[in-house]
Amino acid sequence: MNQPTGDVASVIAALLREVPDFPEPGVAFKDLTPVLADPQGLATVCGAIAEAARGADLIAGVDARGFLIGGAVALQLGLGVLAVRKGGKLPPPVLSQTYDLEYGSATLEVPADGVTLAGRSVVVIDDVLATGGTLAATNRLLMSAGATVARAVVMLELSGLGGRAAVEPVPVTSLYTV
Repeated sequence: MNQPTGDVASVIAALLREVPDFPEPGVAFKDLTPVLADPQGLATVCGAIAEAARGADLIAGVDARGFLIGGAVALQLGLGVLAVRKGGKLPPPVLSQTYDLEYGSATLEVPADGVTLAGRSVVVIDDVLATGGTLAATNRLLMSAGATVARAVVMLELSGLGGRAAVEPVPVTSLYTV
């Protein structure tokens, strides 16, 4: 399952806000905030992601919009949610994964104590798949803790940036692709 039905995509397309020249000239930023702020948009997105995440033991939401979606999806499925945080936001001990960005590097962390990840099947949820660096780092982080990453699910995929290849071999479900 790579692309859900057109109904989900059409809801996202109708509510998505495009912001020209942000964060720099020539970039057309895709703002998903209106999708999440709309009751029908939020319900549609969370329902589609929950369907894609069935069979998981745990939902992992990537900082920060992945938290919003991940919590709602986990609640629908009767599962827990793990917040994959940006570096320095969790008390020690933590497991961490550093990865490169276009303009530097970033670190993602999960608790090393208090949450058992070994042997669990996890679905990772994030808002956007662009170059794939964040999702690939999240997958490496969870696998290093002994989890199996069953799938990654995103609201929006920017297909021209090659993110899907960076996440392989983890299957990716995108609700809307541009």
